[in-house]
Amino acid sequence: MNKETSASEYSAVRDAGAGLLDLSSRGRILVSGSEAVMFLNGLVTNDMKTLTVSSWMPAAFANVQGRLLASVRIMHRADGFLIDTESATRETVLKLLERFTLAGDFRVEDLTSGTTLLSVQGKDAANVIRAALGDEAADVARQRVTHLKPETDFQATIIRATHTAEDGFDLFVDADSRGQLAELLKASGAQKISSDIQETLRLEAGIPRYGIDMDETTIVTEANLDDAVSFTKGCYLGQEIIVRIRHRGHVAKQLTGIILEQQVAIEHGAKVFSADDKEIGRATSATFSPKLDRTIALGYVKYDYLAPGTKVRVAEIAAEVAELPFIRGSWYLE
Repeated sequence: MNKETSASEYSAVRDAGAGLLDLSSRGRILVSGSEAVMFLNGLVTNDMKTLTVSSWMPAAFANVQGRLLASVRIMHRADGFLIDTESATRETVLKLLERFTLAGDFRVEDLTSGTTLLSVQGKDAANVIRAALGDEAADVARQRVTHLKPETDFQATIIRATHTAEDGFDLFVDADSRGQLAELLKASGAQKISSDIQETLRLEAGIPRYGIDMDETTIVTEANLDDAVSFTKGCYLGQEIIVRIRHRGHVAKQLTGIILEQQVAIEHGAKVFSADDKEIGRATSATFSPKLDRTIALGYVKYDYLAPGTKVRVAEIAAEVAELPFIRGSWYLE
């Protein structure tokens, strides 16, 4: 991809337009049955009992040590609970869920291959959705789920969500409708965004990716997933550790942003040092931010060094700790 195309795609999302992201590689799993809430509530960190029909919430699957197995979004639809997760954790989530299919009225169906996920992101996202799909789709509130009417020629589950720190809408449709929906969104003003630009936008938004920025060694709250955790619900896997850390006051280290003074390639796992040469963390992923004109990185840094502006060093390059997200786009204007 040439620089002009990359700049155009980036600008479509970050400046004044809207971009079309294909997120179909993510996993989509439907859980249903009269005992779905009971079983799910014992598996995930958020409180399923508060999830009303046509709403959604972030959640996480943890092990007994409170370490992260998967970060997910759970949508309560009329036909059950649609769980959306990263491709790297799809098999893990399936295995965690399928253990309970013989324990009661609890059914699990992998919808990944038969469905697709497209996302419109950018300051003009709502106008694109309105032009393509109408007011009902464009006016969906945050944490709510809406559905396209049958006269639109295809069914879709729609939520308002960001992957870029800009306003956004995620659309879940049958795989057969993917091409029709994509063309409709592009005709309404959304520009297709490549995976490379998606990655830059993700990092600017400070969103961790499983297998890169977090994994099974990461305690759930180290990865800034507090909004995926209920600290008041009953027992679930990992609760004891997560609540104990909460009562202690803070985690020992936490995911944060790092801005480097030079444009430089940063390797995964590069060590982070304090101003007085103490090893205080590691970088997990990095990119060049066109908006900031700097190399930025996500990484885990010890609690005492998390204050924004703290001077650090990564790969012998001077840097400083930065609050996430690096760029507070239109998603944060409401």
